[in-house]
Amino acid sequence: MQSILQVNTCFTVYFGCTDIGKKLRISQKAVILLLLIVLVYPLKGWSQSGDAAVEELVKMGFENVSCTDTDAERVYIVQNTAYRLQGVGMAKAVDVIQSLGMPNDRNCRIVVLDNNIPQYSLVYQWHDEDEDGNADVSRADWEATYELGDSYKVASKTKKKNRSLFKTDIVVYPKVNYRNYVINKIYTFQILVSPAVEVSLWPGNKLTGQVIFPILNEYGDSYGRSQIRQGYITISQDYRWKSLFLTGTFGTFNNMRWGTDLQARYVFKDPRFALDGEIAYTGTSWFENWRWKVGTMNTLTWSVGGSFYWPRFNVKFDLHAQQYLLGECGVHFQFVRQFRYAAIGFYAMKVFKSDAAHHGLNGGFRFAINLPPYKYKRKGYVPRVLVHNINTTYNAGNERNYGKSFAPRADRDFGTENSFNPIFIKSELLNY
Repeated sequence: MQSILQVNTCFTVYFGCTDIGKKLRISQKAVILLLLIVLVYPLKGWSQSGDAAVEELVKMGFENVSCTDTDAERVYIVQNTAYRLQGVGMAKAVDVIQSLGMPNDRNCRIVVLDNNIPQYSLVYQWHDEDEDGNADVSRADWEATYELGDSYKVASKTKKKNRSLFKTDIVVYPKVNYRNYVINKIYTFQILVSPAVEVSLWPGNKLTGQVIFPILNEYGDSYGRSQIRQGYITISQDYRWKSLFLTGTFGTFNNMRWGTDLQARYVFKDPRFALDGEIAYTGTSWFENWRWKVGTMNTLTWSVGGSFYWPRFNVKFDLHAQQYLLGECGVHFQFVRQFRYAAIGFYAMKVFKSDAAHHGLNGGFRFAINLPPYKYKRKGYVPRVLVHNINTTYNAGNERNYGKSFAPRADRDFGTENSFNPIFIKSELLNY
């Protein structure tokens, strides 16, 4: 050790005031800089893997995409507007993140948005034996939950790429109605095509303006449905606070109603169970002689109940107490089985304090079918054309007056209510 020190000392003394000494000192700095680059490079590459996944998701058409690293986990935020079927879209997103963006030393979470509002998250739990870079991760390793995790507050502040705000969709709503009220004909039909312009101006907001084009109408002019007219013209706001989901809507609805509507849904820690309620204050709304006419808002309707989701068969059971448009009260039971491309369900109801046929008993079935195309891509802010599912309800009891209600949103029906259910999404991850 002493000899080495002596050599170094002599070396410094001899060359200290020469150009060669300066060059050596510069080269020493270069070596130190090279060592720092080598030490930092793995960390740089580790963070870039998240960026690579974000860029690929944006390229595929996903919106509101971001990636944030915290001490506990890596958090991706994603909104699937590229694929019509939410389960399929998230399976695609998980594949991209597994191949390009898995962290090597912490959990990974994907928070899924709808209209900029968080709905649920997919979580991969990291283990000590995963030091090989999670090469064996599969879709089955992801847990689905309504919980967003503590890191979401930090991740939500990260700037998102491919923002969805101010982007316009033209959504075509096909509708087929049928009934067997006429004695000399088995069924009478009504076929409508109703394109709507939809745009969001801030997180959770949606503006909808719809026009109804009758294709076939065997219901008669008494329904005011023989001419082109306005459909849904609404402004709505979604909000989530912990496990409570809220939606407020104002405007013109279906079934000739206009007014205000508030919906609330609370999901339990066990995602199979939920409570929900709705209250609305509305008046009549109709279109006559190319003029829109409205009545006074004087009708209070409400609904309160709960639901249970059976994961084995993707069946949702609902039981509600309700007050309907004529002021009568009743009980409504429904179950719907959710498939990838369709939803099929049955309902039964009992209306009290009415002179309805069959002592207020009624029932029927419902179905919804998702129509192609199943993948969309947006070019900047150019409006794109989408097709909503086609859905209908069969009224087996032929009840004309009692037990009637309305739907405040054009884009939400029994065929889409499980689109963001984490249990259904998990089943799609496993089966797609």
